[in-house]
Amino acid sequence: MKRVFVTVGTTSFDELIERITTPEAVEALKVRGCQHLVLQVGRGSILPDSDCCYGLSLSAFRFKDSIAEDITCADLVISHAGAGSCMETLGAGKSLLVVVNDKLMDNHQLELANQLYKDSHLLYCTPSNLVETLKVMDFSVLSPFLPGQPKRFANFLDGALGVQ
Repeated sequence: MKRVFVTVGTTSFDELIERITTPEAVEALKVRGCQHLVLQVGRGSILPDSDCCYGLSLSAFRFKDSIAEDITCADLVISHAGAGSCMETLGAGKSLLVVVNDKLMDNHQLELANQLYKDSHLLYCTPSNLVETLKVMDFSVLSPFLPGQPKRFANFLDGALGVQ
């Protein structure tokens, strides 16, 4: 796990950025072989500088047109629980640790993360137990996420509507 990519999507999730850059989290990542940490901080108020994670190479940015390359290059993706970020990461076949923002009201993110966890596609935690999760996580227990088959549904609709 040489390269870890952390994304908060287009939102603000300062608590995740704060927690992943603590000395305890950095040490847990280094123990797992992480050498480079890439942070996409979105609209957050925190933009860590490159020397905040002693022993790791750190780069941070707010937004890009696409984070697909960051996901592809990562050995592990740590993400907020946004559906787009989760599906893009799982679709790329990457190990995914979702950090649920437990401060949100009516938290649909928890529902998504919990269902994908039950289906054995990802691991999830909250900011308060991120460091412990980094220490004990085991991605070997997860099942690959198989992409959907939208063509089958389109064919079904065409047949049901008599359009061929």
